[in-house]
Amino acid sequence: MADFTNAYWIVFMTRLPFTDLVIDLIKSIPAGKVATYGGIARMAGKSRGARQVAYILHSFSAKEGLPWHRVVNRAGCISLRPGFGYEEQKDRLISEGVVFDEKDTLDFGRFLWIPGPEECQETTPPRDITSCGGNDS
Repeated sequence: MADFTNAYWIVFMTRLPFTDLVIDLIKSIPAGKVATYGGIARMAGKSRGARQVAYILHSFSAKEGLPWHRVVNRAGCISLRPGFGYEEQKDRLISEGVVFDEKDTLDFGRFLWIPGPEECQETTPPRDITSCGGNDS
């Protein structure tokens, strides 16, 4: 009988190119700017990969020293719940000069990071990432 234990770990311990691109993009977000989960996914070449970005952020933030607090949802809000990282993320963003309105939403016109073409892997232009359509939380 075959031993699948090693195969299991090879599959789950191997970093895929998408993961590396996401990590590099998140590391590139400058202080005082934010990106969305869906925006990062599109820049890395997967237009429907917002949840994968969230998973990568959760799994690699500490290991890779990612500025996790600079990634927000498509509405310009923090996705974490109060008591589960919300306050820390908001405090970190405020300390970098990001301003929230009375509904705890930030202005993408001022704070959304727009990378240069050399940083994106996408071959088709992204749709407007400030809109609320689609699934790129």
